[in-house]
Amino acid sequence: MKEFQFDEDEADIRVCDHPDCEGTGEFRAPKSRSDLRDYLWFCLAHVREYNRAWNYFQGMSQEEIEAYQHSSNTWHRPTWAMGVNGARRHGAAGFEYLHDDLGLFQGATSHFNRGNGAKPAPPEASPPIRKALAVLDLTSVASATDVKLRYKKMAKRFHPDLNGGCKSAEERLKVINAAYSFLASAGYA
Repeated sequence: MKEFQFDEDEADIRVCDHPDCEGTGEFRAPKSRSDLRDYLWFCLAHVREYNRAWNYFQGMSQEEIEAYQHSSNTWHRPTWAMGVNGARRHGAAGFEYLHDDLGLFQGATSHFNRGNGAKPAPPEASPPIRKALAVLDLTSVASATDVKLRYKKMAKRFHPDLNGGCKSAEERLKVINAAYSFLASAGYA
């Protein structure tokens, strides 16, 4: 009597899941859109036929299809507008719950509450900035726009070409340029 031997290679061979087909099921295809990891196994001819007829959205209304496509932009995860949940939980600006030892968020609440896009008031100017502003005849509460306008006005006024090569005007313009460069590097221009 011949003993039956189990061949491991034969265990991986599947029969095509198409009715009345005895071919080898080498190609997998999902059974339904609700379970994409459960497969049917087909031969090449039948998997091509199955794929031609496959419609992921079959049985869904147009609104359901659009909702699915919109949701796919975020991998079907819930989303919300930026700042909405944080502001609701932590006050208007959302910074009240932070412990701010360095004062980085100082004035942030009033800035966000205004809602008009205006910048918060600048902090008190340091002595070098106040000195550079004084060269341009500006106070310590001057804005970047004020600095730019005053620089243009003074650069035209003291330019050597408009002053007949006057050395004092040229020296004054050098000081004005240095002050403006410093203010620009400090964020005032």
